[in-house]
Amino acid sequence: MVTGANGQLASLALQELARRDVPALGASRTPTAEQRHLDFDKPTSLDLTGVSTLLLVSAGYAEDDRVIIRHRAVLDAAVRDGVSHVVYTSLTGAGDHLGFALPHRATERMIKASGLGWTVLRNGLYAELFGALLTWVPDGLESAFGDGALSAVARADLAAAAAIVASDATAHAGRIYDLVGDPFTATDIAEHLGRAHRTIGLAEYRAQLLADDTLLPFQPPMLASIATSVRHGFLNNTSSDLGHLLDRPLIAPLAVAANTAAAMQPGAPPH
Repeated sequence: MVTGANGQLASLALQELARRDVPALGASRTPTAEQRHLDFDKPTSLDLTGVSTLLLVSAGYAEDDRVIIRHRAVLDAAVRDGVSHVVYTSLTGAGDHLGFALPHRATERMIKASGLGWTVLRNGLYAELFGALLTWVPDGLESAFGDGALSAVARADLAAAAAIVASDATAHAGRIYDLVGDPFTATDIAEHLGRAHRTIGLAEYRAQLLADDTLLPFQPPMLASIATSVRHGFLNNTSSDLGHLLDRPLIAPLAVAANTAAAMQPGAPPH
């Protein structure tokens, strides 16, 4: 079973599992006819009967306490209903400085203490996210990332890795994989697009975030933590784990980030 089945990562993982002819069921709080209803905020909906391997896609879009409660509930259900193995999509080991790291590390602890078989996928930040966090200005692109590099990775590669591990979970039991790509900078993205990149200060960036009424209260500090971590060199880690799991070249994360940024340019055709 793959949780969060209608999300971008989980839906891609389900496609990868289908491509490998691995029987897999999607689960969501808003399920389609082919999916099982599963709402982490409603423990009575957490029916994991018949599930051998659970691909637990982090329900991280909330405050830390709410995320941890959600993950605790689904892990309790997994133990109760006889799930054998949990594969969890966590956060890269270099991400401990990020404002959303704590619920990932807490969930890893809970999984290890659960008695279930487990594998932890410590995913790098999406290349799509890096591109989306750049802002278009008249003379090019603007960000608070400075000259810092990010080991971003294409979402499709992370989905493929999750499907590979979930397809044969026992072969990956007790393993923690750090799944990142090669580091690149916001300036690299701008140059890929033939544009300039201008750096703004963190105070100016935070003020922009706080003025954005579309963001939820926990999001400005989360996004500011990404900016300062990239800017000061805390997310440019490297690992061969993803390449070894995929056994193929990675999708070029720089190109993915640049394509995302280009699609956000005012006047760009729909992506």
